[in-house]
Amino acid sequence: MSHRLEAPAGARIDRTHPLSFTFNGRAYSGFNGDTLASALLANDVRLLGRSFKLHRPRGVFSCGVEEPNAIVDVGAHGRRTPNVRATLLPLVQGLSATSVNCWPSVGFDVGALTGAFAALLPAGFYYKTFKWPSWRVFEPAIRRMAGLGTAPSDPDPDHYEELAAEADVLVVGGGDAGLAAAAAAARAGARTLLLEGSSTLGGARAFRKNPDEGLAAGAQAAGVRVLTRAVAFGVYDHNLVCAVESVDREGAEDLPASGLRERLWRIRARTIIAATGAFERPLVFPDNDRPGVMLAGAALEYALAYGVACGRRVVIAAACDSAYATAAALGGAGMDVMAIVERRAQAPAATEARGIRVMTGAAVTGVIGRRAVRGCHVEAATGNRADRPHRERLDCDLILTAGGLAPAVHLHSQAGGRLRWLAEEAMFVPDGAAPGFVSVGACAGVFDRDAARAHATAVGEAVARGQPPPAAPLGGGGSAAVFAPLAGVRGKQFVDLQNDVSVQDVQLAARENYRSVEHLKRYTTTGMGTDQGKTSNINALLLMGAYTDRAPAEVGTTRFRPPFAPVTLGAIAGRRAASLYRPLRELPARAWHAERGALFESYGDWRRPAAYPQAGESVEAAAHREAGIVRERAGLYDGSPLGKLEIYGPDAAQFLDLMYVGTMSTLAIGQARYGVLLNEHGTLVDDGIVVRLAEQHYWVNTSTAGAERTAAAFEEWLQCEFVTLRVLVTPVTSRWANVTVAGPRAWRWLESVGFDATLAPASMKHMTMRAALLDGMPLRVLRASFSGELGYEVNLPADHAVPLFARLWERSAEIGAVLYGIEALQVLRVEKGYLHIGTDTDGTTLPADVGLARGIDRKAAAFVGRRSLSRPGACDPERLQLVGLRPVDGRTPLPVGAHIGPHAPPAPIDGRVTSSCLSPALGHPIALALLTRGSQRIGERVVMYHLGAAIPAQVVRTPFFDPEGRRVHG
Repeated sequence: MSHRLEAPAGARIDRTHPLSFTFNGRAYSGFNGDTLASALLANDVRLLGRSFKLHRPRGVFSCGVEEPNAIVDVGAHGRRTPNVRATLLPLVQGLSATSVNCWPSVGFDVGALTGAFAALLPAGFYYKTFKWPSWRVFEPAIRRMAGLGTAPSDPDPDHYEELAAEADVLVVGGGDAGLAAAAAAARAGARTLLLEGSSTLGGARAFRKNPDEGLAAGAQAAGVRVLTRAVAFGVYDHNLVCAVESVDREGAEDLPASGLRERLWRIRARTIIAATGAFERPLVFPDNDRPGVMLAGAALEYALAYGVACGRRVVIAAACDSAYATAAALGGAGMDVMAIVERRAQAPAATEARGIRVMTGAAVTGVIGRRAVRGCHVEAATGNRADRPHRERLDCDLILTAGGLAPAVHLHSQAGGRLRWLAEEAMFVPDGAAPGFVSVGACAGVFDRDAARAHATAVGEAVARGQPPPAAPLGGGGSAAVFAPLAGVRGKQFVDLQNDVSVQDVQLAARENYRSVEHLKRYTTTGMGTDQGKTSNINALLLMGAYTDRAPAEVGTTRFRPPFAPVTLGAIAGRRAASLYRPLRELPARAWHAERGALFESYGDWRRPAAYPQAGESVEAAAHREAGIVRERAGLYDGSPLGKLEIYGPDAAQFLDLMYVGTMSTLAIGQARYGVLLNEHGTLVDDGIVVRLAEQHYWVNTSTAGAERTAAAFEEWLQCEFVTLRVLVTPVTSRWANVTVAGPRAWRWLESVGFDATLAPASMKHMTMRAALLDGMPLRVLRASFSGELGYEVNLPADHAVPLFARLWERSAEIGAVLYGIEALQVLRVEKGYLHIGTDTDGTTLPADVGLARGIDRKAAAFVGRRSLSRPGACDPERLQLVGLRPVDGRTPLPVGAHIGPHAPPAPIDGRVTSSCLSPALGHPIALALLTRGSQRIGERVVMYHLGAAIPAQVVRTPFFDPEGRRVHG
């Protein structure tokens, strides 16, 4: 049984500061400085959870981020955090944790019945089963069994933040090597930042008898900025490192109602130095997953750092030299090490574990006990091969496993670094440095303390001065051996403890010809749990090599991907939650519209008036009424969200010719032209109006949704392709409001409030823009129309929008005008057959599909997407083309999304309805549709299908209303 050791054991705990906590509803106590795992072990709690697939009992296996078993849920309600490693969770007063993946309790888990069917659940069983009678029969039960912890259902009361930082040198890891490298870099003049995942510096030696406390002080004295409790989880392009810093005390009972929980750091560094240490590699033997089987190094850390003896009688299963130093240290801490079961034929010559029984050429062949270790069976070879192996039972309550060391090369691999295999040490190490990335210390394969510090110091100085880093002096960790799995023994031999992947699963994958480690990973789920295979990957690939007759170097490793350790969704989301998840923009005159009964809805990133319904009026009826009045008299519309860009520069005209299908360089000053934008594939992505304000100055209107997208596209082309063009793109959407007046009486209305006579239709042509003043207020007035009526788009500084709206509205009664919203505008534009990008187009629509082929034919010069328009697919006569539709009976609405085809669904279709409305001007429903060979089918009758109904319609030309286009001229 496990228990507390007497001082001086327990370097990290404060025995004068006891803490109480609960686990699975039972009360326990520990000390300040404990982790949840160390406190539970001190209370002799061995059973902490159940495995993912077979629900086998599991206990603490490690002492760090590599923990595969001791996974718990912490907290309650909105503060519940699932799948927390008990080995990393600091103990706080009032902490409440529960086991995961078990029901009704961890002691009595109904899910353990799956163990009885283990033979039917081998690797990849889900690819081969649950096919009859239907997957959906099994799906509900399987989904209920999936996963580990329980996600919170209540809102998270805490908040998260993001910070950016920059450093010349970023050091990840605060052990001896990391501190030495950071101090050297800072002394050489580099801005140096150090990240350490735990709350204390010193790494693996911080709890030993001989820690070097001067290293941390020296680093800070040299000017190193230190962040503790900050785990670097990913290395991305251009030396971007992301890290999560824990700010609050997870699970504490005295937390405020809302506080800062975690901080996501985005760090750009010229050079990254990894000093992330190494993991211990376990041995594989029957029932090696039982509570009471754990890593030897972890047991030593619990003893020295937390004062916890994980057992009273210890057996160490070993295949490496480091096991002997661990055995000696455990004995020195007061634990009874009964024997070292050494897989190798000979023990190391100079052993530190003198006085401890060493059984060479031996292996653990079985574990006695189910929920706790009560002993083990050992089988040892005799000197004579003809003799049967010697078998022995050892009564113990703790089995430690030490198969060698595995450098933590995850960040090196994420940075694009390569690995190489060291046969004598049985480990993968970095094969030199990656671009902008260097490894030092144990993660570089340097285990001698003095050599690691000297190398780290040299690396820190070199990278600070921009010099190549020196090669790592590998070694110092002793030798280790790789052994084939035991044959002819009972009990499952587990490779991946969290996902229940056994030796037999790897063997099955090899037998089914999964030779790539990436395929092995996905077929067996090795390394796909929350631990990401930190204790299983190496053993899995060694087994794959044995079963496919390949050396470890030939097998290789999987590509390690972020995150190195699990990251909460809250940390990733940061402040992008609730209303900030997708912040909506408000109109400059929002309050003015609200006072006049506007019904606001979200359109893209803006909240805009959908309509101005009267009492008892639906939105559809309001839109019908508003559109009718605009056609008869006049309407006032807020077009402020319309995208606005100003393009400056000597090459502005040339640049816009490259961007748009139309030719913008021939525009006279003050003249406007409609244009469409294509992407490289020739598909329509946006449209708008381009106005020439001066010789080197253009005003560009985009769609509301396309404002930011178009500005970003312009910048990308300028920065990546047309780098010699002298052009400046300035988004000005939020600086300029847009007050649109449309209808036959539009000019009469504007004139009544003081607009200059030079803006009258007789003086100002359609598709022109003029600068003007209204009582000293600067205006840019554009004659354009999305309604098909006489229209003026008055652009003015945003803070002047409300006065102009109010001024116009004061004279609305004498004009008989109305406020109209988005829904009425949609009715007006459908009546005119005007295109709406994204509604009447999709990701395959080309200019010719919507009647814009003439613009291409007229333009000889190149533009973005032109070459793609000559591909065979672009010339296919069966393409979908935009046409008009009206119901044959003149009454039935034509639903948006209705399929057009010769047969009722399910069947191939000829097209679909994209826009539809009841036209107040025409008195019957109309629609726009994308139809196969649409331009050739004018006058043809088609049938559309919607929710089981068949609706006959006739294909017609557009515009539906005012086909001559006379009304825009007033």
